[in-house]
Amino acid sequence: MRPPCEPPQRERWFIPAPRRSPMLIIDQTGKAVHSNIKQAISVAIQRRPMTHVRGIIVHQTDSPSAQSTLNSYKNGRSGAHFLIAKDGTIYQTASLLNQTWHVGRLRARCLVKMTCSPVELKLLRQFDPKAEHRREMSKHVPDRYPSNEDSIGIELVGEALPRNAPDDQRVYEAVTARQAKSLKWLILELRTTFGVPVTEVFRHPTVSRKNPSEAATATW
Repeated sequence: MRPPCEPPQRERWFIPAPRRSPMLIIDQTGKAVHSNIKQAISVAIQRRPMTHVRGIIVHQTDSPSAQSTLNSYKNGRSGAHFLIAKDGTIYQTASLLNQTWHVGRLRARCLVKMTCSPVELKLLRQFDPKAEHRREMSKHVPDRYPSNEDSIGIELVGEALPRNAPDDQRVYEAVTARQAKSLKWLILELRTTFGVPVTEVFRHPTVSRKNPSEAATATW
């Protein structure tokens, strides 16, 4: 008798697990190309080339509107790479190929990580932010915080109120729900695109001596 015919075996195809690819395209001028981002580059706030991105710093503007901040950037010296308006609109304000002055003098990260050497601890007993910053800049991330030379800055529109109070008594406005949504999206895209771990995303007062309430309500 003839053996029964076996059904033909289907050829097996390997289907890889879905991988999330970066949604941001960074063009040759450093612009992030995406429908969620409006271009508002201010050349005045761009500094020397930024060859590596090792962190992201979240700020608040201490200004009443996105337009007032954009106006200040046109002739300003300091600024960040992105600005998020209260309605959630994201503006790119500087090329991602350039540094901007948005961080300021760094705090000693070893105090938080509890890794300061005896020599460092002795020097830190003297309040000298300029010297502290200089020592930190001799290190590399993650032994120090990300700085102007290797971090992307994101500004959220928001004032420190009341405006007529001393600086140490002013409190920044809460981030709006739309700002929070845009910030979360933007940070995830930048982290994915540049390979930045979430441990290297900070609020401004964490890395530098600023009003503690700045970006205190920001989440990502």
